[in-house]
Amino acid sequence: MEQRGVINIGLPELSEEQLIEIGELAQGIIIKHVFSELNRSDVKDIEVTTRINRDETLNLEIEVYLEVPVFVKVDVERLIDEALEKAYEAVERKLREIANEGKAQA
Repeated sequence: MEQRGVINIGLPELSEEQLIEIGELAQGIIIKHVFSELNRSDVKDIEVTTRINRDETLNLEIEVYLEVPVFVKVDVERLIDEALEKAYEAVERKLREIANEGKAQA
């Protein structure tokens, strides 16, 4: 069983360092959530990709690919959706922290 999930998050202007930190935060949250529900031996393949798209707006795209053996009884789609939701919440919190730091320095 395999499943993909993708979310896009609009971002304010951030430094390269902040963008990397946001991407790493999202990846870490997703992997932590998946392995809080599954044993390492239950996962055939997991890929978490974060991309920064600079079009008219700055967007963070998070893509998760998860493959588990057929005998592992888990709702893969639900698990990915939950992991993406947790990552989204963590990124939102981090963006608020960054915004508050910016206000404090102004």
